[in-house]
Amino acid sequence: MCKSHYEVLETGNKHPIKAWTRGVPFESAAKQQLENIASMDIVHSHIAVMPDVHLGMGATIGSVIPSVDAVIPAAVGVDIGCGMVATRTSLKAADLPDNLKSIRSAFEAAVPHGRTANRRKRDVGAWGNIPKLVEQQWLKLEARFNQICAKHPAIAKSNHINHLGTMGTGNHFLELCIDETEHVWIMLHSGSRGVGNRIGTYFIELAKKEMQRHQQHLPDMDLAYLKEGSTYFDDYVEAVEWAQDFAAKNREIMMFNALKALRSEIPIQFDTMDVAVNCHHNYISREEHFGKQCYVTRKGALRAERGEMGIIPGNMGARSYIVRGLGNPDSFNSCSHGAGRVMSRTKAKKVFNIADQVAATKGVECRKDEAVIDEIPHAYKDIDKVMAAQQDLVEVVHTLKQVVCVKG
Repeated sequence: MCKSHYEVLETGNKHPIKAWTRGVPFESAAKQQLENIASMDIVHSHIAVMPDVHLGMGATIGSVIPSVDAVIPAAVGVDIGCGMVATRTSLKAADLPDNLKSIRSAFEAAVPHGRTANRRKRDVGAWGNIPKLVEQQWLKLEARFNQICAKHPAIAKSNHINHLGTMGTGNHFLELCIDETEHVWIMLHSGSRGVGNRIGTYFIELAKKEMQRHQQHLPDMDLAYLKEGSTYFDDYVEAVEWAQDFAAKNREIMMFNALKALRSEIPIQFDTMDVAVNCHHNYISREEHFGKQCYVTRKGALRAERGEMGIIPGNMGARSYIVRGLGNPDSFNSCSHGAGRVMSRTKAKKVFNIADQVAATKGVECRKDEAVIDEIPHAYKDIDKVMAAQQDLVEVVHTLKQVVCVKG
């Protein structure tokens, strides 16, 4: 293993903060959020901070929080199970057409994405008529979902089957990429969609009510937690684990449909190869660290146990990386989930214009309009600096550069 790259942030709190942030920006507001978490009794050992760290709701995005006998719903967030999937194909770059617009159009037609503000119209990010494949895969999830809804009927009032196999908005994407050997990959980013949002929002509010009922003092009410043995703890863990399974299945369906779309545009038979990765980066996991069983919340972080494969995307104009974990115990076997934002979406829209977006995404077949300026590469940290800061967490297996990018 490489020499450790983390720094210990001196906060005077109960628990240390170990941060892999050398050479990358780290705003003071995010540091304050980490200090808030580090002051909590439920934390075990320390907080690990990834190089893509930035401000979140209550808990910082790019943080790893081990807790004993408790979980913080807002730390998991509302896009439960959000993550990545990538598949290498036998196609080479030379097999692709010179003009990639038809491939982008095929991807856009195959995978619902985005969101329609006027709900009287069909939401473009949801299925109108549920495909047979989605119906079949939903059957594998439905019984457990119904059990959850029997105890918490409000969760039933959500987009679930009609969001299975869909992408959504924001930083979610579907890309065609080329690696260092000229092989073609499909890579995509999505989570548990509407139903995960409903589960997350619902239990965040229940946790806040629990804290108020027990008059529990917190540095931030968004850090409200559910204790093991309390009224809603088991129900929350059950719902989160289901949403994580939904998210993984969502990505599988999207990948199946994206591959089908690519085959419709390429007059060459091709196969998927031995490298395929499907990983969460917003989730909880029961693990043992430093001699104690705990719930590890990775909020914008990947598990990177020794030999475990993961995906660290850059931005819609930069490289992405397929990585292998080095199993660093100080990071709770974790690494970053991407580049991480350096400015808010609102600020990006004020600072940059369409010409900036066009220049920043040169060579990539993608939308270059006003609606995606908030995803401009300049709004993200330098992915190479992020990777340099975590050399003791992962090793690079493949380097990918996108040539097609579909954004919601």
